[in-house]
Order: sequence, then structure tokens, then C-alpha cells
Amino acid sequence: MSSKSAPPPLPEPLRVAVADSHTHLDMQEGTVEEALARASAVGVTTVVQVGCDIKGSRWAAQTAAAHDSVWAAVALHPNEAPRIVLGDPDGWSRQGAREAGGDAALDDALAEIDRLAALDQVRAVGETGLDYFRTGPEGMAAQERSFRAHIEIAKRHGKALVIHDREAHADVMRILAEEGAPERTVFHCYSGDAEMAQVCAAAGYFMSFAGNVTFKNAQPLRDALAFAPLELVLVETDAPFLTPAPYRGRPNAPYLIPITVRAMAAVRGVDEDTLAAAISANTANAFDY
Repeated sequence: MSSKSAPPPLPEPLRVAVADSHTHLDMQEGTVEEALARASAVGVTTVVQVGCDIKGSRWAAQTAAAHDSVWAAVALHPNEAPRIVLGDPDGWSRQGAREAGGDAALDDALAEIDRLAALDQVRAVGETGLDYFRTGPEGMAAQERSFRAHIEIAKRHGKALVIHDREAHADVMRILAEEGAPERTVFHCYSGDAEMAQVCAAAGYFMSFAGNVTFKNAQPLRDALAFAPLELVLVETDAPFLTPAPYRGRPNAPYLIPITVRAMAAVRGVDEDTLAAAISANTANAFDY
């Protein structure tokens, strides 16, 4: 295995345990048990497993039911909604090529997310939101309809809302304001600047920072982290994506959270134990466990 594709080594364990607020164990190498054991060995004792489609959401719910240290979030990813409605001839998603299903197919998929959202081990509805990076203008209506439906599902079941916002800040904020955000709303892989962090803080939205906060070009993210109220800050891997520096480009996993926590503590000018304790309490608040 070349060093480029090899999993990074285990970091020095955290002294205060934290949670990975957003991971995709179903997209990572090895078993769930192995991933959780490695994470636990470095002080990452809880993970939120996030679904991006029907299959992944069912898997998240089953995995959370089977493991005390796992909670689930269920949703249709913003890029999934247009594929359901308009079809996916290239088979870009993990389902392979799909026919266009129209609004009826989206309604059916949302009904299944609604059913899963009622389960006790499912603590959030997400990741939902808007993604203008991958989906062109023709998919925006399906994304928006799906996002509004997920907000309603989260509120009705009293679950947190986990937001995927890629190059769509203004519209995400507008729709949240129009629909009324759930009591607990999490911006996963926070990608805004300090100005947006001000808006999120005023609304009481949690901001979850991923490994990209360590990237050289991520100064706006670090500025946002420096500004965000400590009680609204979470940490995540979004694994297998967004591996923190110096391992960028190699596979990410929950056990790498300590690297990001230490980088975040440096940005905030606090010791890692203080930050870890805050993150631990915040994640439990955000996901109500």
C-alpha cells in the first residue's frame, strides 16, 4: 500500500473524550467494530452515523441500534433529491443508473425518511440542505422541496436538523428562516465565513468543523471558528472525506478527530481539554443524547 493511500497512524489520545458529530462508516474500509475500537482508543467515544439516501439511512438506523456508541441521522442528501426526481443516467451515486421518478418518487422516499426519523436511535434528520456545487439549476427545485420537507420532518419528530450547505449559503439561510428552523440545527462541515458565523450564532445554530479547518487555504474557516460561541462548536470527520493536514488526501476516519480538535484549540487559543469538554457537552446537546 503506498503511503498516499495508507490510513494515517493513530494520533495521541485525547484526555477528554469527544464525539464525531458526522461520519459515514458505510463508506470507510474495515468493519464498524474496528472503526469504533480505533476511535475509542484515542478518546472518540461517540459517533453520529449519517445517511445520504434511503439505503444509507436504513443502514445508519440499524447500525445505531446495534452499537451503544453510535447515533443515527437519516436523510436524502441534497444531491440525491434531483437524482430521484430527474433520474441518474450516469449512475453517479452508489445506486447505479436510475430512471426519472418524478415528484411521486421523491414523496415515497421522504415518507421512508419520515418513518426512520421516528426511531429512538435516530437523533437527527440530515444531511439535508442545498448543494449548488454538484447540482445545476435544473435540480434546484427538487433540492429545495426536499430540504423543506426534511425541516418539517425534523420539527415534527423533535429531532436535530443536520445541514449540508455547499455554495448555497444565502438560500439555505432564507429557507430556514421561511420554514422556521428546528430547535436544534447543525451546520455540518461548516463552510461559511466569520460574517455567516455571526448569523448562525444569533440564531443559535451549531457549527460543526471538519478536517478542512486545517487546510492552508482555509483562513476564512479559522476566522469563523475563532468567532463562533464556544457552546455552539462541534467537531466532525465527514469521513472518509476531508482528512486533516498533514494527511490530506488519505482516508479519513473517526480516530483522526484528535488532530482536528488540537488544530481547533490552537485557533481558539484554549487548551485541548477545555475545547474537548465543550465539544462533548455541545454534541450531546445538539443531538439530545
